[in-house]
Amino acid sequence: MTNIKNILFDFGGVFLNIDYALTEKAFLALGVKNFAALYNQHKASDLFEQLETGKLTPQEFYDAFRNIAGIALSNVQIQTAWNAMLLNLPTERIEWLQKINKQYKVFLYSNTNKIHYDCFIHTANKACSNKDFNSLFIKTYYSHICGFRKPYANSYTNILQEQQLNPNETLFIDDTLSNIVGAKEAGLQVLHLQTPQTIVDIGL
Repeated sequence: MTNIKNILFDFGGVFLNIDYALTEKAFLALGVKNFAALYNQHKASDLFEQLETGKLTPQEFYDAFRNIAGIALSNVQIQTAWNAMLLNLPTERIEWLQKINKQYKVFLYSNTNKIHYDCFIHTANKACSNKDFNSLFIKTYYSHICGFRKPYANSYTNILQEQQLNPNETLFIDDTLSNIVGAKEAGLQVLHLQTPQTIVDIGL
């Protein structure tokens, strides 16, 4: 990594702790046997891609999910199971970010959805002493708001062009390999964050 001026961060797995298995376990307990085939860290079915790019409202998602699952689940049951993967955001990562954003132009790019966002933003703001987590970045790109998602190379290009960033001077950090591959295709420098390493362990 050389000549870095800008950093584009993932959110879940980089700042917020995530456990996909907890959501799969929660849906299994509700009788949904094939959830892992519909959604996991590395791939999402068309239903979840539509949710994560804002093409479906939460209510439309709940209705479609009930149809796919073939089980009469309530909105709250689906919401609770879907949010089970969202864990904590250690304050040390916020403190690290506050130092980093004095040295680099920092941005956030997250594959997410309104259901998850409404849940995790409270956790993120609390980790910032009840201040606005999003204000720590020049701009945040949440897929359900911006309308595109990782790992597609043109999604990174959209951000680079909008912010007038040189890809050679821009570092992308993510915990999912397919997203790293997409960013490399767009010409960014990349860092694949892998357990047990956390964001505060990297040298910048």
